[in-house]
Parts: sequence; C-alpha cells; structure tokens
Amino acid sequence: MTTKLEFADLLRLIEERSVVFRDTVASAASLDVQVPTCPEWTLSDLVQHLGQVHRRWATIVTTGPADAPPTRSSSEGGAIAPREREALLAWSAESTQELLGALRASGPDRDCWTWWGVSDSPQTSGAVARHQVQEAMVHTYDAQISLGAPQPLPDDAAFDGVDEFLSTCCAGPYPWPYEPATVDYHATEGRSWRLSLSADGVRLTHLPRPGAPSTDPADEAPDAVHVSARGTAGELVLVLYGRVPVDSVKVDGERRVLDLLKDWDPEA
Repeated sequence: MTTKLEFADLLRLIEERSVVFRDTVASAASLDVQVPTCPEWTLSDLVQHLGQVHRRWATIVTTGPADAPPTRSSSEGGAIAPREREALLAWSAESTQELLGALRASGPDRDCWTWWGVSDSPQTSGAVARHQVQEAMVHTYDAQISLGAPQPLPDDAAFDGVDEFLSTCCAGPYPWPYEPATVDYHATEGRSWRLSLSADGVRLTHLPRPGAPSTDPADEAPDAVHVSARGTAGELVLVLYGRVPVDSVKVDGERRVLDLLKDWDPEA
C-alpha cells in the first residue's frame, strides 16, 4: 500500500519545485527558447502558464465549496504577467506564494471545486495541493529539457505522482468504452499499481510489495494482466503525462491498451 504525502510535505514540494523551475528559467539564454514537450510554447509562455495556474487554484481554494470554477479573469486576479525576465520571475514567485498562502489558510480538508469531479481523488484543498506538486514538478521538467538538461524527478514526489495521476485522471465510476482490461504499473523501486478497466468503471488497486501477501483475488490469476509498464517512478510519471513515449519504459503485453488509455477522456 502506498502512503500519501502529508499536507506539509505537499506544500514544501510545491515551493521547492517552483523555485527549481524559476532557477532553470533564469539560467536560459533567452525566454524565447521553445519547449519541446509543449511545442506551442516558449519558456516565457511556460512561466506565464504555471503562474496563472497557481493564481487560479489559489482563488478556487479560497472560494471553497462551489458548483463551478470562478471566472478565469477573477481567478487570475486580473494580473497580466510581465514580459521582462526579472519582472516575470518575480511575478511567478508571487503566484506561488498566493497558492501556498491559500492552501495554508484552508488546511487539507476544505471542500472546493475541482475539475476531477467524481474521480477517486477528493474535491478538497489537500487534493489540490497534491495535484499542484505534480504540476510544478512536470513543468520543471519541461523547463529543464528545453535547456537540454533534464533532471530525475524527486523520488517522494514521483512515487506520489504515479498514484495521484491514476487516482485523479483514471480511477472512478467512468465506463471504459472498450473491452475490459487490466493494466499494471511497476516502479522499479518497489511499488506497483493496477487499473482494472470495465464498463462498470475504473478501479485502482495498490499491489503488495514483492513477497507480501496479496488481498486481491485478481492477483492470483496469471492471465489477469493485459499489459504492464515498468520503470522508475519518475519515468512512469513522465509517461503518464506524455512527456516521454511509453517505449521509454519496459512494456509487456498488449501495448494497444496503453494507447487507448492515453487517448481516453473519462469525462467525455
């Protein structure tokens, strides 16, 4: 069973990853450098995007329970990101602090609107913080690869990242429109997850560590798994977010199921 990060750790990682993100951008020769993992964006666009995301979620968390998100103009505070590098990075730092301030004031259990609706992730400020770690971490990777110097994702955030993605973006009462399938994700560091896809919905199971007894009868069936992906937790996160191709990790079984899952929109 995976253990979720504590709220304080989530806030720490949001801040740490955001600082590394800005330090990476600050080292670029130009903010006009293209971002290969977000091909329509430059580094300047990437900074503006992450800052706007921080400001928007700060407003959402502060608003609390709601049936719909705030309008985009109000959620971004009417602030227009400056273009000059030093001013843009200062604006980015202010955006991060707005998000962290809102999360600290709310605590981990405050209800709020989220785009993930009825997924396995709750609609709370704590779940927002958990997802924002991934937002900052993946966009830091985007900035680093733009400069040709990608770094491994932090272990704690990457482990939580696999679980958070599968919980938020896949698992829930969403009918799988194809043949039932089972997909396993194995982190080489020793953690594994299973998605069971069917017309009844998508179920996420945390698989036992090697040698530990299983509590899931499906684990006893040797032919239950249609496809598995194995890599480091960081590699799995980058595959899940489409930053690297699935062939970057070891795939066994029906690769087409991973392709279907990648293109599937549960909310459609």
